[in-house]
Amino acid sequence: MGMRRRARELALQLLYQHEHTKADLEVMQHDFDEWIGAAPEVREFADFLLRGTLAHLDELDAELARQTANWRLERLAAVDRNILRLAMFELIHEPDIPPPVVIDEAIEIAKKFGAEESGRFVNGVLDGFVRRRREAR
Repeated sequence: MGMRRRARELALQLLYQHEHTKADLEVMQHDFDEWIGAAPEVREFADFLLRGTLAHLDELDAELARQTANWRLERLAAVDRNILRLAMFELIHEPDIPPPVVIDEAIEIAKKFGAEESGRFVNGVLDGFVRRRREAR
């Protein structure tokens, strides 16, 4: 598994935990064995994704709500919702990472951590989001 995929997985796990517990990020990281055992560059990218996603959460949730017009955010599976938040953060705020790479990574993580249909759902939402942004330009 690549360094960035591992970082995205760690960021997802901590984002999910933070959503449910509102625990302090440093405490969560300190108490998470997988975080402690990860390479420094993995932790660095994961921390960047985690903090960036949380810093832009209102913006990301607004975009997510627009893209999933028939679903209230709280009705989305928590894993899927947080995968989408992370991917949208990258799509909006990391223009150097090609959208197909971000989408593929999100799909693979959804297949690993989500439900049976999560990969397809994440793909549909993110593909529609990228198309909508491209058309708006």
